[in-house]
Amino acid sequence: MMRVDINCDLGEGIGKDEAVMPYISSANIACGYHAGDLSTMDRTLQMAIKNNVSVGAHPGFNDRDNFGRVPQKLSNLEIEQLVREQVEILQDRATRAGAQLSHVKPHGALYNMAAADETIALAIARGIRSVNPALLFYGLANSPMIKAANEVGLIAVSEVFADRAYTRDGCLVPRNQEGAVIHDAQLCQQRVLDMVLNQRVKSIDGQTISIQADTICIHGDNPEAVALAKGIYTTLINNDIELVSPLSAAL
Repeated sequence: MMRVDINCDLGEGIGKDEAVMPYISSANIACGYHAGDLSTMDRTLQMAIKNNVSVGAHPGFNDRDNFGRVPQKLSNLEIEQLVREQVEILQDRATRAGAQLSHVKPHGALYNMAAADETIALAIARGIRSVNPALLFYGLANSPMIKAANEVGLIAVSEVFADRAYTRDGCLVPRNQEGAVIHDAQLCQQRVLDMVLNQRVKSIDGQTISIQADTICIHGDNPEAVALAKGIYTTLINNDIELVSPLSAAL
């Protein structure tokens, strides 16, 4: 049976975490820098444990005012430290909750910068490895993030996006452009099936892009997050595709 992961960015104070949990297999939990705090992390971890969902760290820039979505000019060493600090925070909370941290997925502008710049991706990868080299690195499929993970000896997990449009070169369309975020649940389901079954996706200008779909992202701050998660979950199950985290699949 074919397997794929559904991940969602949670613990960001959006308030839909509990409703989304039954339809995902991995949770990326904010570490308190761009959103969240210790109590939010603890609550989200407990929800994940209850729903048998793998947990990962979701580090971003220390910029709560802009939700971590504005690029910052940091040195590679500063980025490495930024990631390490946040992964350590969530790993500590996960240990206290009796959970095992499985992966790391950067957030917002940090993710987008790493998807375009291998030196930034390498800094993130080194930060992850310094905490635990067994952690999986979730990164944009076909991007420098995947190459950086492999280069430092981490397992890369290629991520695709159900609710985001792609450029013809495989990057995400910037959020400030029209059509960047997809709200049509049926269209999202069709795109996911094409990515998982046929390893391809249509760009915003109609080009076909080859893509590897190890994990499918649903943004927790999307107003339709719960409906999207439920619809994608149901579509995959109905097509005999098993929902499982990459860590569980490797066991």
